Amino acid sequence: MFKKLRKGQKGFTLVELMIVIAIIGILAAIAIPQFGAYRERGFVSSMQADTSSLRTAQEGYFADKSAYTNATSDLTAYGFKGFSTGNGASFTTSATSFTVQVTSSKTSKTVTYDSAAGTTTTT
Repeated sequence: MFKKLRKGQKGFTLVELMIVIAIIGILAAIAIPQFGAYRERGFVSSMQADTSSLRTAQEGYFADKSAYTNATSDLTAYGFKGFSTGNGASFTTSATSFTVQVTSSKTSKTVTYDSAAGTTTTT
């Protein structure tokens, strides 16, 4: 099947190159879908971190003002440093509780914290 190379000739046979290409194709077929899942988890983690930071700042604001705020600019004095790249939030407030929903331009998922229930959910 494999002919002996002439003296002084070096190189790979066509079969050897085809096998290497097949192996690379199989590895790529496995790795590419996993890469997308890793990116998605990273974006969700970023949104969860922003939610936690907003929650802590809202509670600090409430301790001083006895009310919750709908403006993130009010929360900078209470430790909120800003959003991760691509993230944004919306608030719903009442006299005794608040809900914050963090979204990202990089994923269709949202992270929601409800202070009345004390739960964070990802949808």
